[in-house]
Amino acid sequence: MAKAKEKQISLENILMNCRNVLRGSIGGNEKNRDAVMGLVFLKFAGDKFEKRREEIKKQYGDIPAFLEKESFYLSESVYFINENARWDCIVKNASKDDIAVILDTAMRDIEDKNPPLKGALPQNFYASANVRAGQLKGLIDEINKIDEVHFADKDLIGRVYEYFLQVFAIDSGAGAEKGEFYTPRSIVELIAELIEPYKGVVYDPCCGSGGMFVQSYKFVERHKGNSLHISVKGQESNADTWRLAKMNLAIRGISHNLGATNASTFSNDQHKDIKVDFIMANPPFNLNMKKANDAYPANDPRFRGYDIPPESNANYGWILHMLSKLDTTNGIAGFLLANGALNADSVEGKIRKQLVENDKVEAIIVLPREMFYSTDISVTLWILNNNKKTRALNGRQLRNRENEVLFIDLRTWNKNIYEKSFVQFNEEQIAGIKNIYTNWQTGENYNDIPELCKSATKVEIAKQNYSLAPSKYIEFIDHDLEIDYDKEMKRVQTEMSDIIAKEKQSQKSLEAAFAGIGFKIGGGDDE
Repeated sequence: MAKAKEKQISLENILMNCRNVLRGSIGGNEKNRDAVMGLVFLKFAGDKFEKRREEIKKQYGDIPAFLEKESFYLSESVYFINENARWDCIVKNASKDDIAVILDTAMRDIEDKNPPLKGALPQNFYASANVRAGQLKGLIDEINKIDEVHFADKDLIGRVYEYFLQVFAIDSGAGAEKGEFYTPRSIVELIAELIEPYKGVVYDPCCGSGGMFVQSYKFVERHKGNSLHISVKGQESNADTWRLAKMNLAIRGISHNLGATNASTFSNDQHKDIKVDFIMANPPFNLNMKKANDAYPANDPRFRGYDIPPESNANYGWILHMLSKLDTTNGIAGFLLANGALNADSVEGKIRKQLVENDKVEAIIVLPREMFYSTDISVTLWILNNNKKTRALNGRQLRNRENEVLFIDLRTWNKNIYEKSFVQFNEEQIAGIKNIYTNWQTGENYNDIPELCKSATKVEIAKQNYSLAPSKYIEFIDHDLEIDYDKEMKRVQTEMSDIIAKEKQSQKSLEAAFAGIGFKIGGGDDE
């Protein structure tokens, strides 16, 4: 009976219970996040280790020399774990008063045994956190309920990890200037569907918790490709978020290069001189580098051929940095920016003009408001492409789109509401957006649609002072002109006549009522 009951518990309930166990105990949302994430990592890394251990046992027998041979695990992208750090040992010791020390020791041992994890796991964290041993046991017990036996989910690891990234992003309420350590999944899926990272290097200069890389792999899997044909590179300035990204990728078995440490992309580029096939990114919106004590290097080669972007707002610094990393033959980038970048003037306006004249901009897509957890502003998805010429690509024959830009306005696509009133795209909407984009690329079945999309030429963009705001190009219908004014006036007059008649009748009834008790309405005083 107990097992039957356990099977009925939903995964979401277990995950919510994990949050509740620590609520208010450690003293901060980020510390709660790290406490949960560290244990989730131990659980899934331990499960993968035990699964591989059983495979070795079947192949070679129950022989310690084979079962403890590290290379047998690493060859299958499974981290080797010492006995004291294995999940069953953690569960067995969960009731001990020194469980926090046991957890810290396990984290240290796993990092020491697996160099790619260096710096990824929380160190000396649990013993120094303001949390009781009983609460840690409660958290371990809840996480222990998450396994493939009870939840036959194809991507159980991803589902659990994404849940915590998502809810902690919602709870954090980080401001727009700080950017996002978690970009909503439906936006990342859309970017992947548009740039199609089937084969090559995917780069993210501000990778947050690594969601762009995860969706790159999921895109390939979704389209029956080979994930071995893509690799990921990136970096992240925030130390805690950099660790989250390394854990996120490691727990899913995605090999990665996020640099030797967390670092600013501008002042300490961890991947100098690389050229990549794809870029997916969500840079911090309107980042003021002066406030962040950051700066562009003198004579920065990444800006060669363009004006130097202002440090007071790094939007165009991000654009030029990413453009400098793209393969000059076929590189394509999909990234998010605040809408203000579409019309920004002064130096930014000059850079935008240069981008258009150099024919780097392929598409501009304005997204609905309230898609992000930390800000309700509408943002823009930019697509830069170094090859807009005629060519065959992924089974389609693309036409020459040189000197053209596709504009799409999705601000009215805001009816699909998710948790806590946040908007997200569903699969049909993502497919619809991709159809508009690919039909425009091929020239088949594409038409400009009022209030949705428009293909504009470089000449048209120049006439608008190189603004990239879709509203400058997409036709908008004045729905006021559709009103039959004669009919509307007659309706209003009829309604007003009815209201006046009812008011007169009410006045008469009121006068009659007061007359019956000796008062007169509307006349002078009776003395």
